[in-house]
Amino acid sequence: MAKAIELTDSNFEQYINGDRPVLVDFWAEWCGPCKMIGPAIEQMAAELEGKAIIGKVNVDEQSRIPAIFDIRSIPTLMVFKNGQVVAKKIGAAPKSELVKLLEPHM
Repeated sequence: MAKAIELTDSNFEQYINGDRPVLVDFWAEWCGPCKMIGPAIEQMAAELEGKAIIGKVNVDEQSRIPAIFDIRSIPTLMVFKNGQVVAKKIGAAPKSELVKLLEPHM
């Protein structure tokens, strides 16, 4: 079963520059709403394997990527396609809403 990919300052570019859409969850260990959507993010990684890439950026461990995208609140979810941001959502949301964010880009 696929899991969300841990994205880092060093591997981020290689994942977002493909033709498959990439949902990126900017999160932190101490963030309550981040923990609430964590299981939905992992379920999406398994369910959408082969159709989309689901990744997570820990903002406490990675500083460059959150700074580039001006992440000020978490969770922030961004959808990338061909290296470009095509959708963005700030705050926790039910899984159905997260899937709706990603679906138009698959």
